[in-house]
Amino acid sequence: MTAAAAAAPARAGGARHLAGTGALLRLALRRDRLMIPAWVLVLGLSVAGMGSSLQTLYDTAAKRAGLAASMNANASLRALYGPVFSDSVGGLVAWRMAGLGAVLAAVMSLLIVVRHTREEEETGRQELLSAAMVGRQAPLTAALLAALVANAGVAVLIAAGLAKSGQPAAGSLALGIAVGGAGMFFAALAAIAAQLTESARMAKGLTGAALGLAFALRAAGDAAGAPVGAAKGGDAPVLTWLSPVGWSQNLRAYADERWWVALLFAAATAAATAAAYALTARRDVGMSFLPARPGPARAPRSLAGPTGLAWRLQRTTLLGWTAGFALAGAAFGGIAKGAASMVGGNQQTREIFERMGGQRGLTDAFLATMTGMLGMITAIYAVGAVLRLRAEETGDRAEPVLAGAVGRVRWACGHLAIAVVGSAVVLATGGLTLGISYGASVGDIAGRTGPVLTAALSQLPAVWTLTGLAVLVLGLLPKATGAVWALVGGCLALGWVGPALDLPQWAMDLSPYGHLPRLPGGAVTAAPFLWLPALSAVFISAGLAGFRRRDIG
Repeated sequence: MTAAAAAAPARAGGARHLAGTGALLRLALRRDRLMIPAWVLVLGLSVAGMGSSLQTLYDTAAKRAGLAASMNANASLRALYGPVFSDSVGGLVAWRMAGLGAVLAAVMSLLIVVRHTREEEETGRQELLSAAMVGRQAPLTAALLAALVANAGVAVLIAAGLAKSGQPAAGSLALGIAVGGAGMFFAALAAIAAQLTESARMAKGLTGAALGLAFALRAAGDAAGAPVGAAKGGDAPVLTWLSPVGWSQNLRAYADERWWVALLFAAATAAATAAAYALTARRDVGMSFLPARPGPARAPRSLAGPTGLAWRLQRTTLLGWTAGFALAGAAFGGIAKGAASMVGGNQQTREIFERMGGQRGLTDAFLATMTGMLGMITAIYAVGAVLRLRAEETGDRAEPVLAGAVGRVRWACGHLAIAVVGSAVVLATGGLTLGISYGASVGDIAGRTGPVLTAALSQLPAVWTLTGLAVLVLGLLPKATGAVWALVGGCLALGWVGPALDLPQWAMDLSPYGHLPRLPGGAVTAAPFLWLPALSAVFISAGLAGFRRRDIG
């Protein structure tokens, strides 16, 4: 038998396993026709629009050099933002957005991949599709291609937007590759998680945990490494090289680009993708390598009602978020004492912190910045808790519950209570450990903990507004629930990069967080604490009314 004849069956088998990939890709893009464009536009335009804003804000080489020096000289700021490798306008864009853009692209990618792999199997739709002319590897391939389309769109928009604003084309392309490459790597990790777990929620949780670990490794590495000089830059510490988020920064856009880092992204993504394909070939549709453990033979009394059921389904997630915020608060509180030394005499850095956290001293501004960051991240937990309703609905687990003596609104309110109360618990934990850690560093735990805890809890009206918006979309436009994540990402982007860009107040007010006072130290007005909860109540009421009247599923 000739080599060509021997290879023919293998090629035929490969084609058979990929049968239907094109149709599934078109279906995935149609289903994500709102979510993917929203993510691409918000992320791509946020990065691309930063060049002109930074050019206006730091209009001289001396200002940019001073900002870069102050950032690189302080370990705490390197942990938060990473080092500055170039004091050009493009270099400052890369410093500010390479890490954040990589994280947001990773979140976008894991949502896309898990939705079109494990979520399809969990709902039973994949089994129906597999009964037709659909190969075993077609669903995974279509999901990864959909993620590739989204990440390519982000990369092209970043590169084209920055180049059009006058930044060097090579650096613009490098930054686009850094963000899109990180997104594709985590898309491949999400594909692996989808093979390992039995639920879409667990697959997202595993990939999210990997993303959190990558960010923590990057922060620890940059904080422990020696200060680097802008435009020179020493070699990154080992911990940073263990993190894909660190790879995005160390591609060094606009600073003698290290193009071989793009090959590192490609190799790591290819290896993770190959692992995902190997796993999917060794399991049945609907099964997983980490099956859920069977529960007890008799249910406890707490499961007699919908709220108890919601708590049982969401308690692990809540405990994980609470533990994460406890650690984050303790870490941020430990560096708050040195906020003034972080800035030194650099007026530009001082202005950024004051725009982010208020005008009552740099320490209060730093604490307000940290509590605001905790508040924005809490919205991710709250929205995810609400959208668990949609997962229960599409997974055909809602109908057996609603077939009994349980009304739709009562069932939905069980999960909504977990979202509302859970977000308060998560924020209170982060604020408490932040206050205790900061108080311990200055020798005044009793006097410092209360104001910081109050500042953290003051973020709840904005969190609940986004929670109510998720309920509204769930009740009236259930197929568009994926777009809620783009709205949350937009609020995060505004809060994170808006102050650095000195965006006008009307732009900052597009986010509910832009209306809250900057505590501790800021002036308190009652208005946002009244109308934001009222707006949340309107959203929730309208969403529950729509949910009560529409078809389930």
